[in-house]
Amino acid sequence: MASAADGVGSLGAEQNHLSVPVSDHGAWATAMNNLGIVPMGISGQQLVSDSLCIQGFDPGLGLIAPINPMIAGISLVAPPPVPPDMPVIKEIIHCKSCTLFPQNPNLPPPSTRERPPGCKTVFVGGLPENASEEIIREVFDQCGEITAIRKSKKNFCHIRFSEEFMIDKALYLSGYRMRIGSSTDKKDSGRIHVDFAQARDDLYEWECKQRLLAREERHRRKIHEDRLRPPSPPPIMHYSEHEAALLAERLKEDHKFSEATAVLFTWIDRGEVNRRTANHFYSMIQSANSHVRRLMSEKAQHEEEMELAKETFKNALLAILTQFEQITAVFTASTRQKAWDHFSKAQRKNIDIWRKQCEELRNAHSEEIMGIRREEEMEMSDDDSDESPCKKMRIEENGVCDQTQVSLKEENDSLRWQLDAYRNEVELLRKEQIKASRPDDEHTHTQTHTHSPEGHIQLLQQSMHNMQQQLLNLQEQLRSKEAELEQAREEQRYLEGEVLALRDKLLSNHFEAVEGTNGEVPDKGINGCVPSLYQARERRSEAIMRGAVTSEKEALLLGIISTFLHVHPFGANIEYLWSYIQRLDSKVSAVELEHLMVRLPNMFRQELSGVGATLEKRWKFCGFDNLDSV
Repeated sequence: MASAADGVGSLGAEQNHLSVPVSDHGAWATAMNNLGIVPMGISGQQLVSDSLCIQGFDPGLGLIAPINPMIAGISLVAPPPVPPDMPVIKEIIHCKSCTLFPQNPNLPPPSTRERPPGCKTVFVGGLPENASEEIIREVFDQCGEITAIRKSKKNFCHIRFSEEFMIDKALYLSGYRMRIGSSTDKKDSGRIHVDFAQARDDLYEWECKQRLLAREERHRRKIHEDRLRPPSPPPIMHYSEHEAALLAERLKEDHKFSEATAVLFTWIDRGEVNRRTANHFYSMIQSANSHVRRLMSEKAQHEEEMELAKETFKNALLAILTQFEQITAVFTASTRQKAWDHFSKAQRKNIDIWRKQCEELRNAHSEEIMGIRREEEMEMSDDDSDESPCKKMRIEENGVCDQTQVSLKEENDSLRWQLDAYRNEVELLRKEQIKASRPDDEHTHTQTHTHSPEGHIQLLQQSMHNMQQQLLNLQEQLRSKEAELEQAREEQRYLEGEVLALRDKLLSNHFEAVEGTNGEVPDKGINGCVPSLYQARERRSEAIMRGAVTSEKEALLLGIISTFLHVHPFGANIEYLWSYIQRLDSKVSAVELEHLMVRLPNMFRQELSGVGATLEKRWKFCGFDNLDSV
């Protein structure tokens, strides 16, 4: 007991910041609890209950939760940052053979040397004299896998771990006082000091790893540079008479001309030309020069294609502008009083918005067309004013100067005439637009133009041209209407013939049925019943012709319409009925439904309901009414 008391007294001497007598166990327990240390009695029992100590203490593990992440078996997730001024409070660590007591938290932390690169070995000093290798392994096995322990006779050892991060866990134990068992002998206790150790094996492994990383980085950089480097050109063969003959043949072919000229340039640059090979090189240079005319013709062809594309684009823009003018004319006509008064306020508002949008788009297109024409005019003026003498010399040297000049002049004249004609058309269109938008000012407009006879003549010519165009349009419309009328007449004749043929067929079937009844009907005919039978048969045949169901689709529609109208006893308009059937079959149109109901008057009847503005046509199902009458 005395030895135990001495041990407790020595522990109290280390924690000299507590001025509490050891005999007062309650005050001693409270002070140790405030420091985060589980207070233990002399006999190994806790001085206070678990509820007063730090929560989560497990006596079987000998650790207190939350546990420092450096202890083995704990997750490697980094703890939250701790302020540098706040001291780290360590806990008592219980092992099977020994116990580790932390140092006073107010004392400075143990000093360490600079960490060597790739360090996996630690120096552990201050061990108890009786500490064996098994006890050391038991204490430091909690930090990670140990590969080697080299113990000295002078109370220190070197421990090598398998990974570098385990060193940090081992450094956490620096400053602890180790006590073997419960002995108070000086040989069984000692303050351990853990520090970095410089080992040749660690340095060698770190250098190998760095060399491996450097090799991988060089390999990655080389692959990246190879990917970005442009491909090298194909090698050029050396000059020989055989290769020169093959090259001369390749120079004459259009698709191999580029490669052949590159080889020829390389040979000349290498200095292969001499008195013996001068004739060969001259002939090859002459062959290369013969392609100049071909290239000029290809250039001219491409320029013609570009001009055609420009012309096509310009014509398309003119067609679009014409259609914009027609739409604007429609809007202008709709804003006149005789049509404007019949539209509602919402319809007038929409028409105004559409008219403004159309005018903005038309003005944008007209400005684009005028910009194209101005560019063409500037190009033509540039071609006329100054033509570079070097171009003239090149064209004269190639022998095609006269033809190109003549063609360019003709094209220039034709384009100028087209430009004048387009300008006149644009001016006339603007005048027509002004006249259409301001019909009330027509009289004053004509008075101002009567002073200039040329303007009056132009207006008359334009009006005559417009009348001729309208007359031609009306004639074309008349021809199309006559052709449609003739086609409708032919269809009517064909349908009438089919109706007569079906009636004859029905009558013949009736006579065959009468003959099968052994003459009963003729006797009735004598009594005056046959005409009424014939009339009833004719009525039925007409009803069959009017209400025949020609396909399975019509039969299905007939059932759906009958069910829908039977559910609506007051009837329904065609739009309501069509919106319902549209959910079942989106291909059915309202006109098709109306034709089907018109063909069956015995099943569907159309009535007018409502008064005044609410007047509408409703369809009703009357099939059961006819059945009751029968």
